[in-house]
Amino acid sequence: MRSADSTRSRNDAVRRALKEKGVAETRDRRDSGERAFLVGLDVRVRSRNGKRSLTAGAQSARDAATSVAAGAKPPDMPDFSAEESLDELRTLATSAGATVVGEVLQRRDRFDPATLIGAGKLEEIAGAAASADVDLILFDHDLSPSQQRNIERILHKRVIDRTQLILDIFARHAKTREGQLQVELAQLEYMLPRLAGRGVEMSQLGGGIGTRGPGETQLESDRRKIYRRIRHVKEQIENVRRIRAQQRQRRESVPVATVALVGYTNAGKSTLFNAMTKAEVLASSKMFATLDPTIRGVELPSRRKVLLSDTVGFIRNLPHTLVSAFRATLEEVQRAALILHVSDAGSPLTAEQDAQVELVLKELEAEKKPRLHVMNKIDLLEPKQREALRDDAQTVHVSAVRGVGIATLLERIDQALEEDPVSRVRLNIPQKEGKILAMLAARSRIYSRQYKDGVVEMVAEAPESVVRRVREWVVKNSS
Repeated sequence: MRSADSTRSRNDAVRRALKEKGVAETRDRRDSGERAFLVGLDVRVRSRNGKRSLTAGAQSARDAATSVAAGAKPPDMPDFSAEESLDELRTLATSAGATVVGEVLQRRDRFDPATLIGAGKLEEIAGAAASADVDLILFDHDLSPSQQRNIERILHKRVIDRTQLILDIFARHAKTREGQLQVELAQLEYMLPRLAGRGVEMSQLGGGIGTRGPGETQLESDRRKIYRRIRHVKEQIENVRRIRAQQRQRRESVPVATVALVGYTNAGKSTLFNAMTKAEVLASSKMFATLDPTIRGVELPSRRKVLLSDTVGFIRNLPHTLVSAFRATLEEVQRAALILHVSDAGSPLTAEQDAQVELVLKELEAEKKPRLHVMNKIDLLEPKQREALRDDAQTVHVSAVRGVGIATLLERIDQALEEDPVSRVRLNIPQKEGKILAMLAARSRIYSRQYKDGVVEMVAEAPESVVRRVREWVVKNSS
């Protein structure tokens, strides 16, 4: 009897140990993120004269440029190579919380319409994915609904394309109600065409009079629910836009210009925002760490006040659904008096990234706005490279993290803004006007000040809004 009890006790202990081990492994697996396998694609698309070829990603970018320009000739823009594009996908996957355990780059002469990369290559990927025990396959390309289903049928794994991955990152980082609504709208619009083929077989027969025969399919029911939800979310976003428009109207009732930061994701916009405003918004090396717009006041050297707006980062082939969904947020870019285009000076892909930012600005119809190009992260350059840098009429070099060049940037913003222009005036103000004198001290540059017979004679450089308030004390023909 004791032997049986002892055996049972040992078995219980073994089961508990195995269970605890399984729980620990599950916890470790969860903590380390989903295991992802990356699939890149390099398709050489020859032009009619046969002299030039483009990668699949570059071709997509050219197509986007063509659609943005409404039929106009696309710009001669630099191209991302397939390897560089796959590197970016790896960064996106990490930002989404995945652990990359393998990758493959497929080179083809043309797309496979059914599976994008061909059934043979998929079989090879299936073996590699099984040996690496992956949870999902990430494609560095947009997949049609039928392609995604065909690939999942062969791989027996979850398959996610580039757009869905970006949407997932946005969903993880959206903190405000506005940001969450905009991400949900983009996800619903992405999901809608992908319902096809999922649920048609679930058509039911009714059980009562007037309900016999095929009922509403699960597919139709799901589609109807999604349409209803899309309408509801759009109404809520419209309310957000209305409130934002009212706030903007109140801001515009006083002459305070808005300066918008734009740039490729992870160019250092939030770090620069913090350096200029002394704010403490999240600055992270992860892609799309900033989704929710932040606006703070900044005082320029002329003592003018401006509003600085931090915006979501752009990316190559930014999904159109995201641009549409985030239009309420990106309106700050459209209405800005000046755009600061922030670039990573140390990135080997700066030219390509800048070209992608241009495409998004065109889609927002903001490409003709006054602009300053801010080359950030110069602290990461070699000393000789830093010494060779020269600012010009359109470009300022800074290191936001070290505060280098921020004063110069503020001076250049001051010079570029046309709202509430600054002028130099000579003033004779009675000393009893204490409030006016205090206002001038706070909102203008004072070059000279003398006290004579109860009057303060001064020369000041002040914005037009300030000059209007002291017009009665302006000395005529002053310079």
